[in-house]
Amino acid sequence: MSARTTTPWPLVALFTAGYLAAYLLPTTVGRLDAGLPLSATQAGAIGSVLLLSSASAGFLLASRVDRFGPRRLARAGLLLAIAGYATAALSTALPLVVAGAVVGGFGSGTATTVAATGIAGRRDPHRVTTMGLLGVSALAGALYLTIPHLGPAHGVPLAAIAVTALLVLPLTGRLPARSAATRTVRPAGPLPYRRSGALLAAAMLFWSLAQNSLWGVSGRIGLTQAGLGEVTVGAVFAVALGAGLLGVVCAGVLGPRLGGALPIGLGTVLIAGCIALSAAASDLTSFATGEIAWNTLYPVVLSYVIGLAASMDRRGRWAVLVGSASSLGTACGPLTGSLLSARAGYPAMGLVLAAGLLLVTVPMTLVARRPRRSQVVQIPVVEIPVVEIPVVDIPVPETAAVESTAGQVTGADVAGLADLLAESPSAEDPFARPPLGEIPVAGNPLDAVPAPREAYGTAGPRHAGATTAASAAEGV
Repeated sequence: MSARTTTPWPLVALFTAGYLAAYLLPTTVGRLDAGLPLSATQAGAIGSVLLLSSASAGFLLASRVDRFGPRRLARAGLLLAIAGYATAALSTALPLVVAGAVVGGFGSGTATTVAATGIAGRRDPHRVTTMGLLGVSALAGALYLTIPHLGPAHGVPLAAIAVTALLVLPLTGRLPARSAATRTVRPAGPLPYRRSGALLAAAMLFWSLAQNSLWGVSGRIGLTQAGLGEVTVGAVFAVALGAGLLGVVCAGVLGPRLGGALPIGLGTVLIAGCIALSAAASDLTSFATGEIAWNTLYPVVLSYVIGLAASMDRRGRWAVLVGSASSLGTACGPLTGSLLSARAGYPAMGLVLAAGLLLVTVPMTLVARRPRRSQVVQIPVVEIPVVEIPVVDIPVPETAAVESTAGQVTGADVAGLADLLAESPSAEDPFARPPLGEIPVAGNPLDAVPAPREAYGTAGPRHAGATTAASAAEGV
């Protein structure tokens, strides 16, 4: 099966466990306010501390996932989440509750960081993000239907987060011990698209701040302003998250066909209107309409923003940094919503948040419209071992050499060469050379008559004199 169609379920599960704390924020803050001697602002502050700890994990570990390894870091994050949330759920002492929320939030942020880094390295990060949002939305919707029937204790939502982390822990064995970036020759290099990434991170901080300012007080809006019961409010949240599932499915089907600017820009404008409607709700109809419409659009826009950040850096650094900025805004949301609603009321708070969303829509849309250059694919360098071939000494037979003085050939040299050729062959050797005196010339055998030694004298006056003397003798 190709990498395009294979769903990385460990990353999806890790994404679900990391984001669950933010999705359960309204019931967590509401239970802290009702079950512990805390005011609404103090309960919102604890929720902000929890999410702030989660955001700090992302900022600290954004570039260190390769160093520690995804498997080890994911296990450490889930173990911290289990220990922290379980401590906060089982204790009624305020210092232990706060400490447990801080530790558990850091664990959730660590799991989210590993998931975001792994998703950014996938061929289709938007599809995997959509699957993660489907998982966390479905789980949170089921918990909103279940938690009201488990008693009024403050620790029920915190225990649910701890149990989820415990169930995801065995799946970390399927994560790689080391990421692909450490096994290939790939320099880290500077962050690409620094201006666009920084602008997107800053806009995402305020975008999440506005979203979670309302989300953190939505439970109190339904209970106090709309006059609904906890079971009814939980049912509305469950239906809203179910509608969010539908929105995520539609986003997954459309994928990048709509681009990024249209879903992010138009979706944020519509979310601003939903926030204003939900904050001013005074009955079940207006409250349910605002919450359901808002939760339908929120995960759609969020999936496109995360996919946009992942496409800006294949190593996942922008995905983690933008996600951490979003978590930072999420962390400040409950406290901001509590302060605004306490001083100006819920309807005024909704108008302020809607205006802020309309302002951040402009930079987010501009970043989404900017074209991206295709990134260079890093090909791992494979070292081929060089095999040493042993050198074999081949004996060379000694051959008799004829030494002569350069430029001088004497009769003794020619005679010695003739004797050598005559003695070398054997009569039984089929490749034997014939004797020197039997070499055929033009088809007639000639007897080789050795010339007198005196005939091989040097040229010059001596040779000329010998020739003259011989001619005179014949004349006589």
